[in-house]
Amino acid sequence: MRKEVIEYIEQNQELRNFIREQPHWYRKLSRNPMDLQAFEIASLHYHRKTIPHHVEKFNNGVQMASMMMGMFQAMNSQT
Repeated sequence: MRKEVIEYIEQNQELRNFIREQPHWYRKLSRNPMDLQAFEIASLHYHRKTIPHHVEKFNNGVQMASMMMGMFQAMNSQT
């Protein structure tokens, strides 16, 4: 693999972990270093850090809060 690609990956802990867990990317980047952007996108999907993942996480939090509010309201109405 090219030295500058290795240095770039070593600067980011998530990329370093991703390439350890998905070694086929090491081979892929060795053959074609221009796939670095695709590698980063795959890492974001793997670590669930894309915008849709953030929206989903926020939505789950709102649903949980709504459910808790409903439970508290139900408890207050019974007393």
